[in-house]
Amino acid sequence: MIEKDLAPESFQEMKRKLLSPLGLEPTNLFVEKESAEYGACRFDLMDRKIVFRIAKITPTKAGQFVTLWKRKKGGPIEPYHIRDDIDYYMISANIQNRSGQFIFPKEVLNEKGILAGKKAGKRGFRVYPPWDVSLNKQAQGTQAWQLNYFMENDSAKPKDKKAFSDLLLLRK
Repeated sequence: MIEKDLAPESFQEMKRKLLSPLGLEPTNLFVEKESAEYGACRFDLMDRKIVFRIAKITPTKAGQFVTLWKRKKGGPIEPYHIRDDIDYYMISANIQNRSGQFIFPKEVLNEKGILAGKKAGKRGFRVYPPWDVSLNKQAQGTQAWQLNYFMENDSAKPKDKKAFSDLLLLRK
């Protein structure tokens, strides 16, 4: 189900623009065949286990859609669970010349009902990067909490890079 392979371009960009400047190197990279259209892969960053996905722009709704599910051998797809050995879920968002990552701690996605645990969980959800405007009230509310976990790839502000590093490395 999971095979080692080349990482998707969005992953390579994130590595080049965010991780490398912080002196961070992902290890144990595995690309997941089954969700390749969403750039599905997993990697470790120091002692953190991270699931990576690429969100997609949809033609009729604001925001970007991303799938976030797993499949047990021979079984149906199901949402990730709070008890899974994953620390963060990193969702790459892109539009024209802007890109960035949502870096969601598993506890946050559990609290929001996206991971199974507190609720049944979801197999996909929408993300709203800062460049998404003209959102309805529900989307504005979702964007408000999501932006606490967003890092734009081209951010040159040292405080933003420190916040990114702190989010990933100082939480445990």
